[in-house]
Amino acid sequence: MTAQRRVFRERVRLQAAELFATGSNNAVIARELRVGVRSVQRWRKAWSKAGPQGLSSKGSPGRPKLSPRLWAMLEAELEKGPVAHGWPDQTWTLSRIQTVIGRRFHKSMSLAAICQVLHRHGWSHQTPARRAVERQESVIAGWVRETWPRVEVPRRRSTPGSSSKTRPASR
Repeated sequence: MTAQRRVFRERVRLQAAELFATGSNNAVIARELRVGVRSVQRWRKAWSKAGPQGLSSKGSPGRPKLSPRLWAMLEAELEKGPVAHGWPDQTWTLSRIQTVIGRRFHKSMSLAAICQVLHRHGWSHQTPARRAVERQESVIAGWVRETWPRVEVPRRRSTPGSSSKTRPASR
């Protein structure tokens, strides 16, 4: 939730506090503020315990597990590549990143949370960031030139085919 949205919601709760002071009914307050009755009941309970301060915003409920400092450290680890962390190839997967986070920061994150953090910072776990170290361009060019033409499936004929699979001559 954005900071603006949080401020807006806090304003709505404080309006509810003013209506609590006048003795208005929960259903009337809910209708007037266009919120659920259950929310008004929760707010009234907090207001009766702590007054208007009980309705103030307490910040984002979903605090990120990786602070900006930790994210910068993780990004540096990801830049080193998977081979530097003991994996045999140059492909980052969510489970590998989860392992690095656990080893480096002693934190546990779900794969979905890791995916969200990566996408939020412009990373994708689906493709490698760089080509494999073992890649040999000359071998690849030779394979494309010599082997690929032999294994490539020939194109379909340009002449019309049969509409019947059981009697090809029925066309």
